[in-house]
Amino acid sequence: MSEEILINFTPMETRVALVDNGATQDIHIERSASKGIVGNIYAGKVVRVLPGMQAAFVDIGVERTAFIHLSDIVAAQSHSRGGNSRSPEAINNYLHEGKKLIVQVTKEPLGSKGARVTTELSVSTRYLVMLVQADHIGVSQQIDDPLERARLQQVLAQALAAENMETHRGFILRTSAEGMGEEEIRADLRFLQRLWAAVSRRAAAATGAQLLYEELPLYLRIVRDMVRPTVERILVDSRECFTELRTFCEDYVPEVAGLLEHYSGERPLFDLHAVEDEIQRALEARVELKSGGHLIIDQTEAMTTIDVNTGSFVGRRNQAETILKTNLEAAATLARQLRVRNLGGIIIIDFIDMEDAEHRRQVHRTLEKQMQRDPARYQITGVSDLGLVEMTRKRTRESLERMLCEGCPVCRGRGMVKTAETVCYEIFREIMRDARAYENDNLMVLASQSVVDRLLDEESAHLADLEEFVGKAISLRAEPGYTQEQFDIILL
Repeated sequence: MSEEILINFTPMETRVALVDNGATQDIHIERSASKGIVGNIYAGKVVRVLPGMQAAFVDIGVERTAFIHLSDIVAAQSHSRGGNSRSPEAINNYLHEGKKLIVQVTKEPLGSKGARVTTELSVSTRYLVMLVQADHIGVSQQIDDPLERARLQQVLAQALAAENMETHRGFILRTSAEGMGEEEIRADLRFLQRLWAAVSRRAAAATGAQLLYEELPLYLRIVRDMVRPTVERILVDSRECFTELRTFCEDYVPEVAGLLEHYSGERPLFDLHAVEDEIQRALEARVELKSGGHLIIDQTEAMTTIDVNTGSFVGRRNQAETILKTNLEAAATLARQLRVRNLGGIIIIDFIDMEDAEHRRQVHRTLEKQMQRDPARYQITGVSDLGLVEMTRKRTRESLERMLCEGCPVCRGRGMVKTAETVCYEIFREIMRDARAYENDNLMVLASQSVVDRLLDEESAHLADLEEFVGKAISLRAEPGYTQEQFDIILL
C-alpha cells in the first residue's frame, strides 16, 4: 500500500486528497469563508428547552443555534451510569433557558440543521486525546496488539505521574502513539495541560456566546490526524503553506517533517494526480464499473440509496456468475465512493438479486472487508428480506455534493422539470381562470422559447379552440430569461 497526501492551498480554500496507489480515497475541503467548526469549544447560552424531544437549542454565536440532546450532557450520562432509578430522566433537570453552558461541536451544521454539540469536552494532540470530564485511560481500537496496548497504558501512567497531572482527566492513546516512548507522551501531556488552562481562563471570563478553542486549520489537522505508517509523502503546492507545515511538524510531529515535499511543478497538483477528475465524477449520480455495469447513487435528506446494475456486462458463463461478479465489483467501488463523497447517515444498497446464499455471503464479506479501511465509524446489517443491504456511516461534515453544489433553481431540487406539454396545459387553465375573472379583450402569454414553440406547433389547434371559447385574442412572446416552467399571463 502506497499512500500520498496532496495539499492544494489557496487563500480562498484548502483542499486535501488522500491517494492510495493512484486512486483517490478521501477528499477534504475547507473554505476560508465557511470554515468547519467540528472540535471547536464555545461558551454558549441555552435559548430554548424542548422537553418533548429531551433536547435544547444553544446559542454559541454562529448563524444557527446548536442542538444538544440529553444523551450529550455529561451530568445525565453520569446519572445513567450511576444506576439511579429515577425515571423518566428529563432534560429540565439539567438545563433551563438562560443557563450558561460550555459545549463542543461534534457535527457540522447540515442543510437546515444547526450544529450538534456536547458537554463532553475533549482536546487532541498527535498522540493523545484528553477527555476533560472523564477519568479513564483507553487505547485506540486500531492498535490490536494486546502487548502494545498494555505497554502504552503503562507508559501513559508513568508519564502522568511524572507530570503530576490531575487524575480526574481521561485520556485516549491515538493510533499514531503506537511505538512511542514516555518522552513523546509527556511532551503531549504538557501541551494539553497548557492548552486546557488557557481554555479554562477564557471560559471563566466569558459573559456570552464566545469561541473558547478553535480546531486547527485543515492543512495542519491533516498531518496530525491522517498521517499513518503507510503514508510515503505529503505534497504541498504552496510555499507559504509548506513553510508553516514544516514548522508545525518540527515542533509537534517531528517524525512527519521528513515526509513533506513542496510541489512546484507547472501542472496543477490535483490535475497531475487526477483528483480534479475524481471530484467531478463524485458529483455525478452514475458510477461506471470496469466490467460494464454501473452504480446509481442518490443522496436525499433522509438517506442515500445505491442501486447496482449490470448495464452492458453480459458475462461469459451464466447469469448467476455475471450477477456475482458485478455485485463484488460494486461492493469494492461503493466503499470507496462513500469515502470520496463523504456520504453518511442511513445508506441502502440494492445489489442485483442473488438466489445463491453463498453468493450473498461473498458480497457481504467483500463489502465488510472494503469498509474496514474507512476511518469513519460504520455498521453493516445482513441482506434484508427484500434483498437490500442496510448500513450506517457516521456523518460529521457535509458531503462533497452538499459542499460544492446547491439546489437547482429551475427544478427546485427535484432533479426533474415539467415538460413543455405540461406547462402548455397549465397555461390553458390559467387563461380560463383569467378569462372568467377579468373583462378584457386581449391576453399575452410570456413563456420560454420551448413552450412558445409547442403552443405554435403541436398545441396550435387547442390554442385556437381556446381563443374561440373565451372570446379573446391570445398572443405569444418568448422570453429568453424564462425557465421551461415559468410563464406569465398579461392582460391587455
